[in-house]
Amino acid sequence: MSKVSIIGVGAVGTSTAYCLAQKGLVNEIVLLDIKPGLAEGRALDMRQAAAIQRFDTEVRGVTDDYAATAGSDIVVVTSGMPRKPGMSRSDLITANAAIVRSVVGQVAACSPDAIILMVSNPLDVLCYCAYRVSGFPKNRVMGMSGLLDIARYKSFISEKLQVSTKDIQALILGGHGNTMVPMPRYTTIGGIPLRQWMGREEIEEVIERTRMGGDELIGLLGTSAWHAAGAAICRMIEAIIGDQRRVFPVCAYLDGEYGLRDIFLGVPVVLGAGGVERVIELELDEEDAKRFYESEKVVQANVETLKRTL
Repeated sequence: MSKVSIIGVGAVGTSTAYCLAQKGLVNEIVLLDIKPGLAEGRALDMRQAAAIQRFDTEVRGVTDDYAATAGSDIVVVTSGMPRKPGMSRSDLITANAAIVRSVVGQVAACSPDAIILMVSNPLDVLCYCAYRVSGFPKNRVMGMSGLLDIARYKSFISEKLQVSTKDIQALILGGHGNTMVPMPRYTTIGGIPLRQWMGREEIEEVIERTRMGGDELIGLLGTSAWHAAGAAICRMIEAIIGDQRRVFPVCAYLDGEYGLRDIFLGVPVVLGAGGVERVIELELDEEDAKRFYESEKVVQANVETLKRTL
């Protein structure tokens, strides 16, 4: 038996739940939101969809009742204010840190053996907040960022070269935001290095569009996107529940890796039943290292802002 709870049933939380339910990855999904009736309504809609889509996953919704989440194997936290046009992820620190402190404190009390998967922005900083508040070991707190960023990166490469995203392997490091570090050196298409497909200028155009991918969508939608994010969360849960030991980019706690300590950053990890089973350290060339540590400085500055509120 496996149970996943999703805290915050906005667009991302709903997309995640429906993806999980359709795939039949878990036995039970609990949706929790503070808005009366919202989680219950989303759950009811999914249960009715099950008769058409033919899935048996139990989905139920509750209003601010953390007791219903007790015994969860994984808790996904999407709670918080979404970004609006003109806002950076860093603008959300104070407001969303207060929300995350309240949510994670209750999650930890009800599901002390759970893995916490953070989605709320600013992601790297709120992962640190969840880690400190929960008191969980570092392997059981992580954030979804890299798979979403890579999905955008692959999409833009596919669009430019007119090749299938299925044949693109890619990697992104660093903070989840405009300082993320797409890695052309570790990007291949059908095993062929990206640099044999594109010139430096074209690659930089794709990298820049990837960095601004969230802003592009916010400009079009007026708020954050949800389908790709939900799919990315679902893929991470699949790796954990199935103990697949997949190599994924995850916002993970660094404890000496890459020469960094006491910070969450996007890095490749082995993801399995224990959560982050291992952080993989890559060889970085001079340019990659410069970008990675510049990204770390931005995240660290935001963490220092957070620490003053803890």
